[in-house]
Amino acid sequence: MDRARPLVGCQIRRLRQERGLTLSAIAERSGMNVGYLSQVENEKASPSLETLAALAVALEVPIAWFFIDSVPPPRVVRASERPRRRSRVGGDLEEVDGRLPRDVRIFQATMPPGVRTGLHAHGGEEHHLLLSGRVRAVQGDHTVELGPGDYLLWDATIPHDVQVIGDEPATLLLVSHTVHEG
Repeated sequence: MDRARPLVGCQIRRLRQERGLTLSAIAERSGMNVGYLSQVENEKASPSLETLAALAVALEVPIAWFFIDSVPPPRVVRASERPRRRSRVGGDLEEVDGRLPRDVRIFQATMPPGVRTGLHAHGGEEHHLLLSGRVRAVQGDHTVELGPGDYLLWDATIPHDVQVIGDEPATLLLVSHTVHEG
């Protein structure tokens, strides 16, 4: 299999120049030859991991910074592209993450006054950040009331129920994380 070597020279040069350092200064800090460092910066030499580690120390950056150009771009889900659906109990459920991650699901739920999810359970952990309104969260013998800005974490495998209390709708940011047994 033919593999392309990672190109790191331009990142090394950029970091060196941002710090106002010459090749001579980096050579002194790293114990390397100026000519070799020039070859690395011009992609004419492929540095070893040991060399990259020494350059990272000399430039005072994590070694991963040299590979920034090979990082895939961030994935963006525009608000207008989010999958939306009516909740089975009333209100709206919006998939903030657009189904991109595998182990984490992020939803924004809007529930009208008085609505409750009903006792239910599912895999993993569930994080709730109440953005507006008030809710009562029940799990087993535990009942908590949440207001705007309050955060709740629970084991979603244990049956739980959430009810909107008060006269205004509640909006929650829900993060569901699937926990894998090791």
